[in-house]
Amino acid sequence: MIQKTNRPVRAKTGRQNPTLEDLATAAGVSRSTASRAINGGARVSPEARAAVDAAIEALGFTPNRAARSLVTRRTASVALVIPEPDARVMMDPYFAAIITGVNESLRDTDMQLVLLMSRAGDDSARTRRYLRGGHVDGAIVVSHHRADAWVETLGDIGLPTVFIGRPWDTGTGIPFVDLDNFEGGRLAAQHLIRLDRTMLGTVAGPADMTAAVDRLEGWLQGLKEAGLQAGPVVHGDFTTAGGAEAARNLFAQAPELDGVFAASDLMAVGVVDTLRAAGRRVPEDVAVVGFDNHDIQAANGLGLTTVAQPMMEIARKAGQLLIRAIENPGEQLEPVIYPAELVKRGSTAG
Repeated sequence: MIQKTNRPVRAKTGRQNPTLEDLATAAGVSRSTASRAINGGARVSPEARAAVDAAIEALGFTPNRAARSLVTRRTASVALVIPEPDARVMMDPYFAAIITGVNESLRDTDMQLVLLMSRAGDDSARTRRYLRGGHVDGAIVVSHHRADAWVETLGDIGLPTVFIGRPWDTGTGIPFVDLDNFEGGRLAAQHLIRLDRTMLGTVAGPADMTAAVDRLEGWLQGLKEAGLQAGPVVHGDFTTAGGAEAARNLFAQAPELDGVFAASDLMAVGVVDTLRAAGRRVPEDVAVVGFDNHDIQAANGLGLTTVAQPMMEIARKAGQLLIRAIENPGEQLEPVIYPAELVKRGSTAG
């Protein structure tokens, strides 16, 4: 609560290190309100927060983060753990959306985001030491692989953790935020079948990632429901180059294919590039469906029919869940699953 006082915010007093009491007096608020305001607490009115911010500026107040950490056992930092090589993180728009969404969830807090990426050849020991060392208050894990089993033990060390994407072991109780990837794959199959495409294949994602597994299973279920035999499956790595290589393999196995589902938009672009290089038209000869709904186009401005996932909203929700987990230890948080939606564009012409 703001104390009723007409005392103006004081200018700098000349003291090198203004205290919390100085700050509270200058802002016209109680000491506890000033503390909550500078520590990102939720029970602070906008007026009080603005008064404290003005007093911080006027006094040149710098919070003693080391002392605060000893009292609160908080670091005011959270980690975004991406077990992927730097190059992939920098080139894939998926990760840009995830980073932006998590940052957005922290906007009204005092928390800072620490980005932890695996490098080629890393054994992850350095990342594990960092997370176990008390440097962050919690972690969000995205794009993990089956071999990254260590990330599912973060909860065992008492570190609040949220996954973006279903973890391999859902029995750990770690909350996660995801898209209904199974239904997304199923929607892709149903759409191509409605277009009378009957010779269908897929460029699936990495078999060691749950999102890719779920999308493939949904795709196969859609074919089964329509009474179609499953066509060839080739796994890619969610990159354009990987999608192109997988497409060459796919059409070497089954050149008669008239429809392809690629488990990411980047791989779908690689599929389209491969088809055009071989003199085949998209969508006239082969219809292509992607996944993600990135703001990208294939060659000659061709729009991709795709399964949309609200990546920034998923990341924002993951950040919000992590904040709840940090502030309410022991609270059981349920998974959040967003529905899949098909977006029709020129790569299927229907």
